[in-house]
Amino acid sequence: MSSSSIPAVQPGRIRVLKQAPDPKPSGPVVYWMFRDQRLRDNWALIHAVHQAHRWDVPVAIAFNLFHQFKGAKARHLGFMLRGLKKLHSDLQSTLDIPFFLFQASRGEAVDTIPTFLKECGASLLVTDFSPLREVRKWKDEICNSVNESVSIHEVDAHNVVPLWVASDKLEYGARTIRGKINKKLPEYLIDFPDLATPQRKWASSIKTIDWDYLIDDVVRQCAEVPELEWCEPGEGAALDVLTGVKNGFLKTRLKNYSSERNNPLKPKSLSGLSPYLHFGQISAQRCALEARKVRKLYPEAIDGFLEELVVRRELADNFCFYQPHYDSIQGAWEWARKTLMDHASDKREHLYTREQLEKAQTADQLWNASQLEMVHHGKMHGFMRMYWAKKILEWTNGPEEALATSIYLNDKYHIDGRDPNGYVGCMWSICGVHDQGWKERPVFGKIRYMNYAGCKRKFDVDGYIAYVKKMVGETKKRKAETLLNGKAKELRS
Repeated sequence: MSSSSIPAVQPGRIRVLKQAPDPKPSGPVVYWMFRDQRLRDNWALIHAVHQAHRWDVPVAIAFNLFHQFKGAKARHLGFMLRGLKKLHSDLQSTLDIPFFLFQASRGEAVDTIPTFLKECGASLLVTDFSPLREVRKWKDEICNSVNESVSIHEVDAHNVVPLWVASDKLEYGARTIRGKINKKLPEYLIDFPDLATPQRKWASSIKTIDWDYLIDDVVRQCAEVPELEWCEPGEGAALDVLTGVKNGFLKTRLKNYSSERNNPLKPKSLSGLSPYLHFGQISAQRCALEARKVRKLYPEAIDGFLEELVVRRELADNFCFYQPHYDSIQGAWEWARKTLMDHASDKREHLYTREQLEKAQTADQLWNASQLEMVHHGKMHGFMRMYWAKKILEWTNGPEEALATSIYLNDKYHIDGRDPNGYVGCMWSICGVHDQGWKERPVFGKIRYMNYAGCKRKFDVDGYIAYVKKMVGETKKRKAETLLNGKAKELRS
């Protein structure tokens, strides 16, 4: 296949972080995969392959494992590694692109990636986009440490409209970014080209990856927060959750989305895609393309789904990219900071330590249920996430402690933790980000208030508490049986 027949990625999706004096690569192209862990529908990989074809050089994927990135445990690392194992298998069977895995023992990406580029003589590094400060810092360090002959391209493969195209500034809320995104959708919400097999083969040797040993080791070391049973990792599983005939969101569950998505007792009415979107095992753009195909059947449901999938997700990325204090009270709007500090010393009816909150030891059985759902199920209903975070503001010694506690618990237990959506969710609930001022009251000031009585008007609170109690009991029983079976197997061997 000639290079002219390989589709190029839209220039607006690409930022040149570093340009070599000679833009023509003489060495291989390396795609440093981080946020978008998939083969299909991946603009960063498409760009890397296109550049390799264009300059007639080989291409490889590099992935650097991190040591419990931002508190990740077995729940998160196990899901990620099992997805990468499937990705590696698909790579070998379809595209013949080598996959290099660098373990945490070899260092962080700022050490392993430049070393690998030097060893293989690469001329171009392609990387996907993340607004989180740690990843951006790594990229700055890599730009400064690699040879001047290496160019570095960043591709936004995560958002439908690339972040820097949608807006060049911090947006105040959904109403200010929605029009900007919708204006660009005709240009960027397009189908993906097929991924071509590289013409040039990788010359150097490729190490075998013992995925099973690696997964077992990580899961054992980070067992404090165990893996989940209900959420199968990988691109295939993600697509099945979206379009599967038996239980796919767009095929079987979409009809209830509009009427039931705000009811914590109806979790199956939601898409269930957040774990896959967080780890990049499915593209938001693919989800949007498939959703548009069935809009005529349920227009209200699809419009609501696309608002969450595109506008709200990309608003979260916008906040984390343009606001360096995206997880601090310093990142709140001025009115919110003032009202929070004005009421920081207000008397609280209850005060709980982080340990008490983590163990769901409060006087509020509804809040306890939401915490237990997160700890044991790995996912809390979106409506309950708001109530959950706001009560933490009410029960701690001030907004700084409340925000730090909510982010700690969110990142530790939610399968989709350590994500812009999670940080913005906590900032919305506690610091009024992307919201407006409301009637002033103790503790909350002008931050939007939520309480038990309001929840009771929205849904069956007692039913939700009973639902979580049953779910936790069944989860504990299954884990006990698994542990017992494991010990019996050891004895027999």
